[in-house]
Amino acid sequence: MRLLIVDDNEKMRRLLRVLVADLASAICECDDGAEALPSYVSFRPDWVLMDVELLRVDGLTATRQILAAFPDARVVIVTNYDDEDLRAEARAAGARGYVVKENLLEVRRLLQTA
Repeated sequence: MRLLIVDDNEKMRRLLRVLVADLASAICECDDGAEALPSYVSFRPDWVLMDVELLRVDGLTATRQILAAFPDARVVIVTNYDDEDLRAEARAAGARGYVVKENLLEVRRLLQTA
């Protein structure tokens, strides 16, 4: 499985990488939503782990951009915010999952059952 991790926090990217390393054959990282689509195009991941709060382009916008270009893309929002409105926005953007960072083991479960 190929994974793209999009998060502006280097420590969180490292933590996610360690958490899913045994599930992934390759992992690519970027730190801003503006880099998400170009990274997706060049890397062609099976899954994207996308933060919401990013610098230039937020994660929901980046999710919409990826899915507009690649309708079969699989994106999971991984965020600090346990918010029903954000969950609804993520679903509307096309995300296949929503995981709050305090429950990161849920990312593994989601990827393993996919």
